[in-house]
Amino acid sequence: MQCDFDDHWHEECGVFGIYSDVEAAEKTYLGLYALQHRGQESAGIASTDGKTIALKKGLGLVWSVFADPQAMPRLQGNAAIGHNRYSTRGASDIVNAQPICIESHLGMMALAHNGTITNASELRSSLQARGAIFQTTSDSEIVLHLMAHSREQSFLDILRDALEQLQGAYSFVLLTPERLIAVRDPFGFRPLSLGSTETGHVVASETCAFDIIGAEYIRSVEPGEILEIDAQGMRSYQLSPAGRQSACIFEHIYFARPDSFVFGEKVDKVRRLLGRELAREAPCDADIVIAVPDSGNTAALGYARESGLRYEIGLIRNHYIGRTFIAPHQDKRKLDVRVKLNPVRGVVGGKRVVLIDDSIVRGTTMRQIVQLLRSKGAVEVHVRISSPPIGHPCYYGIDISEKAELIANSRSTEHIREYIGADSLVYISTDAMLRTVEDGSTYCTACFTGNYPAAVPAGFKKIGF
Repeated sequence: MQCDFDDHWHEECGVFGIYSDVEAAEKTYLGLYALQHRGQESAGIASTDGKTIALKKGLGLVWSVFADPQAMPRLQGNAAIGHNRYSTRGASDIVNAQPICIESHLGMMALAHNGTITNASELRSSLQARGAIFQTTSDSEIVLHLMAHSREQSFLDILRDALEQLQGAYSFVLLTPERLIAVRDPFGFRPLSLGSTETGHVVASETCAFDIIGAEYIRSVEPGEILEIDAQGMRSYQLSPAGRQSACIFEHIYFARPDSFVFGEKVDKVRRLLGRELAREAPCDADIVIAVPDSGNTAALGYARESGLRYEIGLIRNHYIGRTFIAPHQDKRKLDVRVKLNPVRGVVGGKRVVLIDDSIVRGTTMRQIVQLLRSKGAVEVHVRISSPPIGHPCYYGIDISEKAELIANSRSTEHIREYIGADSLVYISTDAMLRTVEDGSTYCTACFTGNYPAAVPAGFKKIGF
């Protein structure tokens, strides 16, 4: 359940996989720990000893799911996959925690998924009509049923047959007793990287998961690429190409950790460039630059460096508040941003403040932050946003799919400025944003422009969320 003061878009999941490592489960745990920001509702690990697949998953943060000392010893074998989940529409139930593990005529398989299958409802209805019985209400399980119903012969052809029926965004890791498979959708919406250990290979949503286990980054998994890793080595195959590449630009703006390497770019570098571009487009006569932590920190540093204004830490974040926090005896709608952020009076008092954040979704959080800064003595508050106005829903793995939730869909920038109570409000332009990456044409900007690279069925709603 999401707090109203948490006014950001959220990823649905983080995935991790490792093959040929005697500490596969332990390293998967560490990888998930590094990817905790991508999903805080549930976590799970599936491992194989070459004969069977063991599974442990539960609701909560990674450390709490695996707090039982007996959890890890039960996860034997030299290959494993892991998953962190952030549900976006209800169904916050253990049944929807991943990896999903099934047994069919193909043998045992476990699957972990990041993204959204936009034709999931149609596929689910078709499969149920053919006798499929679903364990979960998420769209992730559909690929396993498609595989079980495929008439192809080889495992790779069966997988390819299933994947070619999917529309939307997906980065999958799939585990059988014999192999680890990693797949990225042909548009390349969601990130997936390939790395190496001393004895094998590893894949993860972000490279920060490689760093924690001492793995070396090799490259991004290509859009539409299937990587099959087994005792004979690693092989690469390709799905039918999409019309264009469409990596999610919000990975750089907000989702990914700044120490990660995503879509072939250093996240920290892109965010600093976003701040610099924003300073060039929207200079301000002010005293200090502060960030909304933690997502605005790096862009604020870039803004301060380019503008020549002094960077200060003007807001302190309570890092012990998770996305599922609900105060005792208090309705979540009454929670205040003061639970999460506290201004530093000695920094902002008497100052003209430039406040940097990555985005404004509903506007409720930014309005409270501006009020807080004024209550601590800020004489002016100028808001600068390192993404363009978000006026359109995302259907490719982010949790907002209703226009009514987006303040920029129905209000002008001036109206938003009035609503949040800022002295000025400027968003970075789409062109300036795309200048911060090597090739802006390979990124999806649908949430800013409404130009969707992949078709979305009429009346689309994410099943299971």
